[in-house]
Amino acid sequence: MFNRITFLLIVLFSSLGFSQNYSIEGVVKDEKDLGIAYANIVLEDAQNPTLLLGTTTNEKGFFKFDDLKPKVYKLTISFLGFNSFSTKIKLTGNVDFKTIILKKTEEALDEVVVTAKRPTVKRLVDRIVFDVENSTLSNSNVLDVLRHTPGVIVRDGSISVKNTPPVVYINDRRVHLSTDEVQQLLEATPANNIKSIEVITNPPAKYDAEGGAILNIETSKNIVVGYHGSIFGNYNQGFQFPKFSLGTSHFFKSKKLSAYINYNVSPRKDFRNNLEVINFIENNNIESSWNTDFKRERESDNQNITGTLNYDFNDRNSINFTVNTLIAPRENSRTRVNSLTEIFGATQALDSTFRTFNNLVSEKFNLAFSLGYIHKFERDGEQLSIDLHHTDYDFSEFQNVDTGYFLPGASSSFRDNRFQTFSSQEIKLMTGQIDYKLPSEDGSTFEAGIKAVSINSDNILDQFNFENGIREQDLGNSDVFIYDEKNFAGYVSYEKDWEHWSLKAGLRVEVTETDGESLSTNATNTNDYTNLFPSFYLLNRLDNEDEIYFSYNRRIYRPRYRELNPFRYFLNDNTFITGDPRLLPEIDDSFILGYTINDIFTFEFYYRYERNPTLELPIQDNDNRLLKYVFTNIDHNESYGLDFTTYTGITKDWNLYVLSSLFFYENNFFAVGTNNELQSNERWSIYANVVNYFSFLKDNSLTADIGVDYISSIFIGPSDISERLGVDINLNKTFWNNRASLNIGIRDLFNTRNFTNTTRYLNQDWFVNSNLENRLFVLGFNYKFGNYRLNTKSKSIDLNERDRLEKE
Repeated sequence: MFNRITFLLIVLFSSLGFSQNYSIEGVVKDEKDLGIAYANIVLEDAQNPTLLLGTTTNEKGFFKFDDLKPKVYKLTISFLGFNSFSTKIKLTGNVDFKTIILKKTEEALDEVVVTAKRPTVKRLVDRIVFDVENSTLSNSNVLDVLRHTPGVIVRDGSISVKNTPPVVYINDRRVHLSTDEVQQLLEATPANNIKSIEVITNPPAKYDAEGGAILNIETSKNIVVGYHGSIFGNYNQGFQFPKFSLGTSHFFKSKKLSAYINYNVSPRKDFRNNLEVINFIENNNIESSWNTDFKRERESDNQNITGTLNYDFNDRNSINFTVNTLIAPRENSRTRVNSLTEIFGATQALDSTFRTFNNLVSEKFNLAFSLGYIHKFERDGEQLSIDLHHTDYDFSEFQNVDTGYFLPGASSSFRDNRFQTFSSQEIKLMTGQIDYKLPSEDGSTFEAGIKAVSINSDNILDQFNFENGIREQDLGNSDVFIYDEKNFAGYVSYEKDWEHWSLKAGLRVEVTETDGESLSTNATNTNDYTNLFPSFYLLNRLDNEDEIYFSYNRRIYRPRYRELNPFRYFLNDNTFITGDPRLLPEIDDSFILGYTINDIFTFEFYYRYERNPTLELPIQDNDNRLLKYVFTNIDHNESYGLDFTTYTGITKDWNLYVLSSLFFYENNFFAVGTNNELQSNERWSIYANVVNYFSFLKDNSLTADIGVDYISSIFIGPSDISERLGVDINLNKTFWNNRASLNIGIRDLFNTRNFTNTTRYLNQDWFVNSNLENRLFVLGFNYKFGNYRLNTKSKSIDLNERDRLEKE
């Protein structure tokens, strides 16, 4: 590969003196021979419509494109209230249009002003592209858009694709945030900056083998010189507490420099009420029952700053810088837990009660920075990219736990217990990646790359007990755990399109070295392994415009850092969480066979086998009356199912999205803490999501969507999760020629998304009834300013022209 790159560089530089680039210029005027200032000019590669150049006319109506390669272009000129001008140019020399006259027409007004359109779905060989730009979803936040994205399920504070959590990328760059942090970031990010969402169920070799499916969020490219921005906010009211979000986004573009920055803050309080029943069993008889009323109030005030800076040295070389930060200050990051437990004997007579108060404060800084360089070679599409990334994660928390024990009917405790816990985690993540892409004249594309990752995680836990009011450190439950990981990867990928076939195949190899050390026990765990990750995609376009496709992919899930920590982190006197530094990575093999009818209806059969998955296993210690949450490898999981999706129009003003999934999920786990016997749970389940999109008024400025989702009961390891049903209603109205929008709605209208969790096997008997703030009254707004309309119009032209070309 090095020789190939060297040869291409030599050819490139030696040909600079022989190749010649040209220009296109002209003056845009109206029928009165007056120059039209700030008209939109879009220059499109006729062979590759995704390659765009954009500018606007100056005060006198003049425009010019310099340094253009000799090829066929399509030039489109538009301005509000005028008919668009469009022509093809075979560029073999400098072109001067002199004067281009735009004719004024009333009919053109509605064509140029952007009105909300329904989202569109396009299937490529290895992904689904959900186009939401200028759609009815543009005035939502990104998390709401994901709720309507084909194949994506958002529920219970989590995002999943085919029953696995996806990895989130933004513009092909991985977001190095935790699952909760990613969801908070997406909920606080406006969707009016989003072009499309790519759902990659079986990611190709270019992407990290870590994780399941990939959600790649593509942001809009501001191709018009100038500035525009927006302010946005939303208010959610639950039955207990309100939640807020407020932010602003800003775009700027000059000839060589473009910049984007987004800031948002989301102060909120969340309430959860769990009713728990635990039966402690001895000799197949219930000897004691604990009934707990658990109330938790969680306060947060996360602040996100995301930004990008891109500078084009010339048409072939550019550099970009990206920052993504999340800050959760200590002053507003608090959790308060108040729980009352009643203890009953074998005869169900009340023996005693205990009440626990847990007050916790935390602080988090997650700072991520990326630096990228792209070099484009002489051949169209050939490029070399270099990316460097650094994440600095700093988290700390302090909890104070007080418990009082009472006899039946007593108002004063017969025993009190108090302990405090301080924990912290510092993570340094550094990555470097080089990617090379080489297209061929026969329509095929070769890609290759290498990547190196270094991770250092320092974890501290100090627990303090109180004896006679004196605070003493519990050395038996205090520790420092140091974890280091290095990962080296390389990949090759080949892609080719024919008239009726598309193929993409790749192979990725990853070498991983891990080292975990506990300073208090002087124990060290090392784990070195090498894995191959093949990927294969094949799509056939039939003569009747239907499509059939098949894909295979292997993925890996490495244990999270908190899952490796061997600490016992006590939540109260009787409940703790602990990890295992000996955890193995999970390896998944996934197969998908799909069929799409008329580009509207899609049926997918999938099969997935998971080896050594990590699970937070709830365990009750019947002898010591302890409740444990233990991270452990379970034996394997197996799932398969049939998915159906459609995105179609019913009438002119009514569109329908349907996702249904009938799937079988088998969980095989060891009964840790009992007899280590292999246990199995299995069940057929169904998930369904139906969303109706309605447009009202002549200009479609009033839209509504009504969604219903349902999931039947499902096993997750040993736990049986009950069925859930939800209904969401949202209305959106745009004002002032699409400059402002206001939305109002209700999420979980009938408050039916709460669920129960039942764990019953061998001597384990644990039941939890969860009550969360699922029903929310939602109010949001968005206001755009600057020359956003110029950008929007050029985008509309781009989308409309590409849609038309595809139909041809």
